[in-house]
Amino acid sequence: MYFNKTNIKSNNNNLNNNEADYPLFILVSLLIISSIIFSYSLTIYTVEFFGYDQFHFFIRQALVGIVAIFIMWYFSMLDPDKLVKKVGMSLFVVFFVLMILMPFLPASLVTESGGANRWIRLPGFSLSPVEFFKIGFIYFLSWSFHRKVIHKPKKIGLIEEVLLLSPYFLTFFVVVFIIAFLQKDLGQVVLLAIILVILLIFANRSFKIFLALGTIAVVGVIGLIIAAPHRIKRIHSWWAMVQDGILSVLPSWAEPYLRIDELPEPYQVSHSLNAIHNGGFFGQGVGLGDIKVGFLSEVHTDFVLAGITEEIGLVGLMLFSTIIFLIIWRIFKISRRVDNPIYHLFTLGIALMIIIAFLINSYGISGMIPIKGIAVPLLSYGGSSMLSMAISIGLVLSISKVSNERDYVNKKVNSK
Repeated sequence: MYFNKTNIKSNNNNLNNNEADYPLFILVSLLIISSIIFSYSLTIYTVEFFGYDQFHFFIRQALVGIVAIFIMWYFSMLDPDKLVKKVGMSLFVVFFVLMILMPFLPASLVTESGGANRWIRLPGFSLSPVEFFKIGFIYFLSWSFHRKVIHKPKKIGLIEEVLLLSPYFLTFFVVVFIIAFLQKDLGQVVLLAIILVILLIFANRSFKIFLALGTIAVVGVIGLIIAAPHRIKRIHSWWAMVQDGILSVLPSWAEPYLRIDELPEPYQVSHSLNAIHNGGFFGQGVGLGDIKVGFLSEVHTDFVLAGITEEIGLVGLMLFSTIIFLIIWRIFKISRRVDNPIYHLFTLGIALMIIIAFLINSYGISGMIPIKGIAVPLLSYGGSSMLSMAISIGLVLSISKVSNERDYVNKKVNSK
């Protein structure tokens, strides 16, 4: 349906008369404004601990938020045919090179976290290349699958199909090495891997290739976990917390082999659950949460959902969850309506990036899966995450003009 050769074409004047999907713009802007508010209320202890001014995080997030909203608005007015490819490929190439160079940069230019260099230190702020690279990677996959995969016959042998897809697998393996080994960020690898597989599904690949990919993925994840002692410790710590519930439904003979007694529950997840419990239904009030006062060091970043829940309760959490799922629905709607196959896959990939990151973070802070260090899109504190999301949403808004144009043309045709 989406990959036919009959695409609706329009000149620039007609395109400029079409409006972008402004409900999407408003929903994203609401999350950005909320992020600015909570960057103040959730950082009371952090500013005291580091001796910052009480508005330190608020001002920085507000400046980034204003720039992010402007980027989305500006991109929404541009022709996607002149914008998306240029921005997408630039993000892919530039930040791919930066990630390769990061291990060789002097210590004065990088910020270390967990024994790995993940941020480039610039005057006044730090830049996380992987956040911007994800957008470029999604565009690269969308562009490549359209050019070399979709145009090939669907029924080909497994070996031929592997050879056809080998450039993308090779690129992904290089990305895995950079992100998982050099930057020690397995969560981002998992996110990109899921996006890769789902985009392959929409590119009409055979079941055999997914079976082969699934086997490689399982072996690869196990290998990455074994290769890093801190990941094994994290898995053990998570299992110590959830083992009672899982072992209760397993045969009794399995318990002696699977039970772990010597490890305590994960410190951060325990306090995250306490924060969610303390929030109750309506919360303690904005700025009145207790867990953020020295118990959760990352409450404004990785554990922002726990901090939000403590302050505005399950009602507030459901409100933000609804907004995020409405954003996903709007992007899926744009993806479904657009005729250009590259735009279709790209918008689909952006929606997947948002929802997968949200679910990984949500499951992590609730103890359902091990913590992955994935930020909540548009809510967690952080300039790189916010700006990269603004660029991606801005590109989607630009593409939505083509989608709206198609609806307009269809209405004209039907009226005749």
